Amino acid sequence: MLHQLTAVYIRIARSNVPDIFSDDYKFDISKAVVMKEGKDVSVFTNGEMLAETIEAAEILEKDGISLDIINVPVVKPIDTKTIVEHAKKTNNVITIENHSVIGGLGSAVCEVLSEQYPVKVHRIGVNDEFGQSGDAGELLKHYGLTSECIAEKIRKIVKG
Repeated sequence: MLHQLTAVYIRIARSNVPDIFSDDYKFDISKAVVMKEGKDVSVFTNGEMLAETIEAAEILEKDGISLDIINVPVVKPIDTKTIVEHAKKTNNVITIENHSVIGGLGSAVCEVLSEQYPVKVHRIGVNDEFGQSGDAGELLKHYGLTSECIAEKIRKIVKG
């Protein structure tokens, strides 16, 4: 008899994260959640980077830059439909993650778009280097993943 095994990977933040979702939020393993509609760039993120991305969007609004923010709580299975829909909407895609840009959310989004809607994707996260350990806030600063750093990186991408 063949038994099916399921591998599960759960990442838990080191620090307390803000409560972003309302009490009526229902988690759906197969669905990304559009947190904010925008027109200039579609940003896909997850985990504790969602709060930093929302803060970055508030900073960028002062410059007239409008972000689509899509929370992708599950990388596999990934919500292909929502990714393609928002890539088509803005033709400008950024992923933001608090770990390696290789093999995570950014890679998954790139795989979807390379097959279904080829568009340039900018990945913001930890570059291909040996990681550091330390206080969560200090690590965000070290890797340029604070809301201010994210806003500056997005500003440069959007303004070319």
